[in-house]
Amino acid sequence: MTRLDDRTIANMDIVLEETCSVFPHGGDHEHRRYIAQKLKLSAKRGNTTLGGLRAVAHSALKEITSDRQLGN
Repeated sequence: MTRLDDRTIANMDIVLEETCSVFPHGGDHEHRRYIAQKLKLSAKRGNTTLGGLRAVAHSALKEITSDRQLGN
């Protein structure tokens, strides 16, 4: 397992907070955890920039909101 550096962790935290701000009260635990897991997997594969992480978080957010619209 690759250790993430402090800058990458800070970038992940920023992106998670930005992304979850669309939910009431910053989102529930399940949504935040889902997005955080996607960010962590992507960062471990080398995607550590704010822009790259934002794209991953946006994709995860789209998955969550499309599931919600389908009634899941």
